[in-house]
Amino acid sequence: MKALILDGTRVEETFLDGVHQTLVRRLAAAGCEVQPMALREMEVHHCVGCFGCWVQTPGECMIDDGARDVARAFIASDLVVFFTPVTFGGYSSELKKALDRIICLVSPFFDRFDGEVHHQPRYARYPRLLAVGVLSRPDRESEAIFTTLVERNAINMHAPDHAAVVFHPHQSGEIVEENMKSLIERLGVGA
Repeated sequence: MKALILDGTRVEETFLDGVHQTLVRRLAAAGCEVQPMALREMEVHHCVGCFGCWVQTPGECMIDDGARDVARAFIASDLVVFFTPVTFGGYSSELKKALDRIICLVSPFFDRFDGEVHHQPRYARYPRLLAVGVLSRPDRESEAIFTTLVERNAINMHAPDHAAVVFHPHQSGEIVEENMKSLIERLGVGA
């Protein structure tokens, strides 16, 4: 099983290192081939909203940069992990920029799914999603927004299953380890 980690951390955010190491270790223990992508080290430009990825080069962004690698790795994975500091309930700017650029992985056409309008899938198969957020301190409102954002993104990206968790630096390594293990098992990773 291929697990892609889209790492949206910035250099100064070393308080996330322990959680990241636990994530990699738990995925490897579940038998995953782990591919980390440190987005801060990649050249990924902002989406310009040109719709070229839908009409001129279907499935591939018109901008030739690292986002093309992100899109290819995303669709080729069985599990994609969004690893990010939680910013106002959302993703880091690095992760958000990359996610905006993978809109090419869905069709520009819409359909109804469970009574809601969403993009049609472009591909027959999409990965499961796991979002791992880290907040510097507990904040229930930001955690609720983060969880809802992940759920809505999972719907639009046709993920067959998803989960989200938010950790805090003061939590013990045992709590992080057990929660990570439980979420990975719930998503059927390694099964």
